[in-house]
Amino acid sequence: MRALCGAIMSAGAFIGLGLTAIGVGMRYQMASQANALDWRHLDPALLVIIILLVLAAMTSIGVAFLGLMYHHHRRHHEMLHAQGHGAAGAQTSKLVV
Repeated sequence: MRALCGAIMSAGAFIGLGLTAIGVGMRYQMASQANALDWRHLDPALLVIIILLVLAAMTSIGVAFLGLMYHHHRRHHEMLHAQGHGAAGAQTSKLVV
């Protein structure tokens, strides 16, 4: 579930970044090539939106990967438990008296 939530959040962040790129392109389409547009010349609101969306994308990708890693870790331990291994992965021995 964590991996799915992270994937949904990252999809939203990347869609937002795409829409922001379209907005920046429309806003500055008349900028001449001689006057090259630098990130310092962007509107502060657009710059804040871009930074927040990049941070959201990086965070959500991290959540997705960590959730997937935790999912595989739990499935591995469930498999070991189903095969009769102990918690440490070693075969449990039965004491016969």
